[in-house]
Amino acid sequence: MKALDVEAVQAFVLVADLSSFTRAAQVMETTQSAVSLKIRRLEDGLGRRLLERTPRLVRLSAEGAAFLGAARNLVAAHQSAIGSFAVEHRRLVVGISHHIVGSELASLLKRMYATDPGLVIQLHVDTSRSVLGAFDDGRLDAAIVLRHDAKRRDGDVLFEEPFGWMAAPDFHHRPGEPLRLATQAEPCSVRAMAVETLDAAGIAWTEAFVGGGLSTIGAAISAGLAVAALARRVAPPADTVDLGPRLGLPPLPSRDVMLHSKLSDARTRQALRTLGAAFAANAA
Repeated sequence: MKALDVEAVQAFVLVADLSSFTRAAQVMETTQSAVSLKIRRLEDGLGRRLLERTPRLVRLSAEGAAFLGAARNLVAAHQSAIGSFAVEHRRLVVGISHHIVGSELASLLKRMYATDPGLVIQLHVDTSRSVLGAFDDGRLDAAIVLRHDAKRRDGDVLFEEPFGWMAAPDFHHRPGEPLRLATQAEPCSVRAMAVETLDAAGIAWTEAFVGGGLSTIGAAISAGLAVAALARRVAPPADTVDLGPRLGLPPLPSRDVMLHSKLSDARTRQALRTLGAAFAANAA
């Protein structure tokens, strides 16, 4: 058997992690067809089919699942060997909106570390407006935020985030009483979106809880205190549901998740592409 092509193995790991040839190609700064060709050649060299491909789905075959652990180890060893010549640790300072960070953050950071073990990641979590302001002031290398300014043309769309009226399944709302809301403190673009949607529909509301981050809002709605406008992806998965249809609430608009960056060096751009693709894969 011929020696393995490390780039082909990396392509396989990325497709396995991101469930997409397109997102893997974005991380590697190449084309979908090039990634597909690399993996075909890897499969031919191994004499094994690693991926099951359908028009709408990419998943590991049984042999691909068996190979994945060793493939990760090979890519990590290759990155470690390259990193042995690095003369300094590069710091990547990223700001992320409260309303985007979900339970998958640990797996996202793990993927970034696998891409570049020598990269120091400094993470700031705040409102989209605050994160974007820090980015514009030069205090952040990159920002991942909800789009709240339709006039702003910079940045790349990672994915579209649907929102719902999330609450505990047993949340009780008495007809005729104002809807109890859990929100972030002002200014918050999601809070503004929620109250504008309710006001436009003529639905009375009152703030029952004001949180200091997504985890506090998640705790409030899980406890049955209120309803919150949240992305379904980041709401507590075990004990909250979208009660909008049951309560007769107007649908909330979706929001684009944007990646803003001014990075120019290849090393940090690679890590940032990995993070962006991983966010998109988790949202799919």
